[in-house]
Amino acid sequence: MNRLALMILRNFWKVPGAYIKLCHYAKHTDEYPEEVKYKHIQYIFKTAIKSGNIDFQVYGKENIPEKDGFIIYSNHQGLIDILAICAACDRPWGAVLKKELYDIPFMKQIVDCSKSFPMDRDNLKQSMEVMLAVTKEVKNGRNYLIFPEGTRSKNGNQILEFHSGSFKCAMKAKCPIVPVALIDCYKVLDQKGRKPVTVQLHYLPAIYYEEYKDMNTVELAKLVHDRIQDKINENVNN
Repeated sequence: MNRLALMILRNFWKVPGAYIKLCHYAKHTDEYPEEVKYKHIQYIFKTAIKSGNIDFQVYGKENIPEKDGFIIYSNHQGLIDILAICAACDRPWGAVLKKELYDIPFMKQIVDCSKSFPMDRDNLKQSMEVMLAVTKEVKNGRNYLIFPEGTRSKNGNQILEFHSGSFKCAMKAKCPIVPVALIDCYKVLDQKGRKPVTVQLHYLPAIYYEEYKDMNTVELAKLVHDRIQDKINENVNN
C-alpha cells in the first residue's frame, strides 16, 4: 500500500464531512472570515500528514513576520509541500498554483476559499495578470505562497534555478519575503511503500524591503535561492 492510499483509508470516514464543509465555504466564501476557512483547510492538511506515517519537523516559526502582507518563497518537491507549509503556519495565506490543480477535488475548493490564483504557465498574459493580482492583495495585507522554481525539482534536495519574474510581486509590494526550505518532502509520495519518513520545514529569517530594495529581480532570486539551498545543505541527512 502506498502512502497516499494510507492517508485516504485512515481518514475515509472523515472525508465526506470535511469535503461538504469545504464546498460550503467555497460556495459562500464571502460570508465567512478568512481565519475560519483557513482553519478548516489546515485541519484537512494536518489530518492528512498525521495519518501518513510522517515525522513532520518544523523550525523557525518565530521568523514569520508579526504583520500580515508578506510572501513565502519555498523550494518545491511535490504536492505535499502545500500541505506542509499550511500545517506549519497559523497565519492564513493564498498561493500561486499551476492551473491543473484547479481540476482536482478538494484543491479547487481550497483555491476558492483561500483566494489563491491558478496560473497558466504557457500563457504569459495570464501569468502577468496573476502576478499583478498577487501584488495588489499583498499590498492590502494578505499573505501568499509562491514556488519560484515554477515546477517541482526532481533532484531531491537539490533545488532548481529560481525564476526571477516571480519576485516582481515582492519588489512592487515592498513586502517582507519569508524563505522556506523543505527537506525530504519528495519522499512522502515518491518513496514506495508506507514506512515512516521524516521531513523538515525551515522558516528562514524574513528578508525585508530595506535589504533588497537596491537589487534587481535576478539578484533577489539568487539571494533567496542560495539561502534556501544553504539551509538544506546544513540539514540534509542530519
